[in-house]
Amino acid sequence: MDEVMTAADALSRNQTTASSSSPSPAYLLPANISLLSAFLACAIAQFLKLFTTWYKEKRWDSKRMMDSGGMPSSHSATVMALVVSIGLQDGTGGPTFAIAVVLACVVMYDASGIRLHAGRQAEMLNQIVCEFPPEHPLSNARPLRDSLGHTPLQVVAGALLGCIVAYMMKTSN
Repeated sequence: MDEVMTAADALSRNQTTASSSSPSPAYLLPANISLLSAFLACAIAQFLKLFTTWYKEKRWDSKRMMDSGGMPSSHSATVMALVVSIGLQDGTGGPTFAIAVVLACVVMYDASGIRLHAGRQAEMLNQIVCEFPPEHPLSNARPLRDSLGHTPLQVVAGALLGCIVAYMMKTSN
């Protein structure tokens, strides 16, 4: 009778072989270039928002590193780094590349469409609330966040950053 190996069997076999030998320094670092490319592209995009905010508003705002919205789009940088890295590593014919492309399209459409318009609506609602008389129950309401989405230029800039990061990660490996 043929034996069937389950995922749990494979996991326990990998754990016993990993625990029997001492972990090497290379083993401690993740070797998934696609994942590292995506996270690095996101971190660089968030860091660059400090400088683009300073250029646009002439002030340093460290909170921009954790906010959504702004130039460049870290969401676009992340998903494009993932797409390009998978494409360079595994080719463009496999299902992982197809999944990554679809994910990137959904994320970038959401960033430049739905979230951008939700941010614009929040901006309008904040203006309306500011015009309420002081005795109105909503006059002291906390303002809604209005920097939710990205302009198409911000999405393209993030996507280009993601492509560059993935390519550089692949060539440095």
